[in-house]
Amino acid sequence: MAHSTELNIQQAIDDSKFSLFHWTLIILGFLILAIDGFDTAAMGYIAPSVAKDWGIVKQDLGPVLSAALLGLSLGALVAGPISDRIGRKRVLVFSCLFFGLSSLATAYAGSLNSLTLWRFLTGLGLGAAMPNAITLISEYAPQRCRSMAINTMYCGFPLGAAGGGAISSWLIPAYGWHSVLLLGALAPLILTVLLILFLPESVKYMVNRDKDAMKIRRIAQRFVSQNIDNVTRFYLYEEKLAQSKTSVGLLFTRPYLAGTLMLWLTYFMGLVIYYVLLSWMPILMQGLGYQLEQSAILTSLFTFGGTLGILVAGWLMDRWNAHKVVSSGFVITALLIVAMATEDSHIVLLGTFIFLMGITMNGAQSGLQTLAATFYPTHSRATGIAWMQGIGRFGGVAGTMMGAQLLAMHWEVQSILMFLCVPALIAAIATAFKMTRRAALQPTA
Repeated sequence: MAHSTELNIQQAIDDSKFSLFHWTLIILGFLILAIDGFDTAAMGYIAPSVAKDWGIVKQDLGPVLSAALLGLSLGALVAGPISDRIGRKRVLVFSCLFFGLSSLATAYAGSLNSLTLWRFLTGLGLGAAMPNAITLISEYAPQRCRSMAINTMYCGFPLGAAGGGAISSWLIPAYGWHSVLLLGALAPLILTVLLILFLPESVKYMVNRDKDAMKIRRIAQRFVSQNIDNVTRFYLYEEKLAQSKTSVGLLFTRPYLAGTLMLWLTYFMGLVIYYVLLSWMPILMQGLGYQLEQSAILTSLFTFGGTLGILVAGWLMDRWNAHKVVSSGFVITALLIVAMATEDSHIVLLGTFIFLMGITMNGAQSGLQTLAATFYPTHSRATGIAWMQGIGRFGGVAGTMMGAQLLAMHWEVQSILMFLCVPALIAAIATAFKMTRRAALQPTA
C-alpha cells in the first residue's frame, strides 16, 4: 500500500483494525443518541409537573407530545438528503446545536402554544441526529463488526431515555421541571463542541463527492496502519445507477424500490408494537390484575431486555445472515406475545416472557439500522436510513393511538396482546422479502 498511488477506501476500512479511532466514533455516537433519548423522553417525565404548575390537565399536553413526534419525523425526512449533499458531520453538528438551543428555549416557554412550538423545533433537531450518527458509524466500521458497532452506539438511545427518568426524579423535586430541559439543552451544546473538535467527516462521503485527496488521506491515516503518503487517488466501487440519481430518487428506482418499501413497512410495524407496549404496558399489566408497583417492575423488564437485545442482535448479525436475525426476532416476538396472553397468572413466568420479548423486539428493531446502512450506496445512505426512520416514526404515533382506541373499546388485555402478533408477523415477512431484494444488488457497504 505504501507504494500505490490509488486506494479503495472501502477495502481500507474493512481491513483496518478496530482501534481507538473507531471507539472515539462509537462514544461520540453513543452520546448523541443518549442525549437524543433523554430529550425525546423529557416531556413525558416533566408533564405532571408542568400540568400542576400551569393549572391544566395532562390531556392538554397532548399537542405538545404530538408536536415533538411530528418534528422527529420531519427532521429525519429533511436531514437525510441534506446530509448526502453537504456531509454527515455538518448535519450532526448543526442538529445538536439546533436541538440544544430549542430545548433551552423550551425551558423558558410560558404558554402551551410556545411550548408546543419549541418542542416541535426540538424534534426537528432530534430527528436529524440519529440517522446521521448511524450513517457515519456504518461508513467507518469494518464489515466484520459493522452491526455490533452500530448497535453498541444505538444502546445510547434507550439508556438515555431510561437514565432521564432517574435524573428527572432527582432534579424536579429539587430544582423544578425547568431544570430537566436546561440539562437537555446544556448536554447537546457541550457535545456540539466535542463533535467539532473530534468527529471526522465520512471518508466514503468525501471520496464519493470527489473531495480533496489530501484531506481524505489525513483522516484515512488515522485508521490505516500502513503509510499512505503516496496515495493521490481514493475510490469506491459502487453502482453507476447510484451516481445518476438524486439521493431521494435512488430510493424509488427499480433495484431499490421494493427493498425501500419493505424497510419502511418493517420499521413502521416494529414501532407500532414498541409504542403500544411502552405507552400502555403498565395499564395492560394492571388489567391482568397486578398492582401498580408490580406493573412498573414488569414494564421495566421490557426496557432492560431491550438494551441486551440490541447488543445480542449486533453480535448475531455480524456472524449470521442479518436479515434472518431480524426476521427471526420478529417471529419470536410474536410467539412471546402469545405466551404472555395465554400465561398471565404467574408473575415470574410473565416477567420472563416480557424480558425475553424486550430482547427479541428491540434487537430486531435496532437491526433495521444495519439493514438500511448496507442496502443503500454512499450517495444516498443517509437519506435511506433517515427516511426509513421518518416514515417509521408514524408507526409510533399509530401504536400510541391504537392502544388508546382498543382500551376505549374495552378490549380484553389478552385480545390486545394477541392483536400485536399481526404487526410482528408482517414485519417478519417484509424483512424476509427484502432479503431477496438485497441479493439482487451488488454489496454497497
